[in-house]
Amino acid sequence: MMIIILLLLLLVIIYGPQFWAKRVLKKYSRHRDDFPGTGGELAQHLLKQFNMAVKVEITEAGDHYDPIEKVVRLSSDNFHGKSLTAVATAAHEVGHAIQDYSGYKALHNRTKLVRIAQIAEKVGAGLMMLIPVIALIARIPAAGVLMFLGGIASLGASVLVHLITLPVELDASFNRALPILEKGQYINEIDQKAARKILTACALTYVASSLVSLLSLWRWIAILRR
Repeated sequence: MMIIILLLLLLVIIYGPQFWAKRVLKKYSRHRDDFPGTGGELAQHLLKQFNMAVKVEITEAGDHYDPIEKVVRLSSDNFHGKSLTAVATAAHEVGHAIQDYSGYKALHNRTKLVRIAQIAEKVGAGLMMLIPVIALIARIPAAGVLMFLGGIASLGASVLVHLITLPVELDASFNRALPILEKGQYINEIDQKAARKILTACALTYVASSLVSLLSLWRWIAILRR
């Protein structure tokens, strides 16, 4: 019974933030006739207002700002939608664009780390699959250990990146997006509390991803221990 409780607790810790974030975003995604524009139109308006040469596009890869291509990418629902979720999410991604153009160092560091993590994750997965083969051919136990450690470190890179970038997400939500929405009166006082929840959900998306990545890493370790 204790093991079952611990497993359930672990699942809550890992999937809890992801479930909560999705629930919040869905809850406030209903159409609002009182909103003057869509999430995509708000993003374009804000970028023009701040005089930033940044494009706005529709994506299927999840809402994000691309600091390399200088593009705010929104899901179809958020780009075309007139909902509190669409508006707040658009403002959050524009917040990242503002970080970029204001020289926010933490964002630039994250961009470099993401590139490294993407490469490291692919290399790590390859190394861990080759461990049994290398150890068998070389007939050196230490070779397998070194490959194993290298693979674990590489796969763990993505987990580390997600966790250390949380401050970047919180800054985009509460130091950039929220003041813009409130001071610009893009949302009324009644919606401000809900907007805070949405912006928190936007920031926690990365924490949720890191926890899921951590579970994936644990699975690799469990497989290789057999």
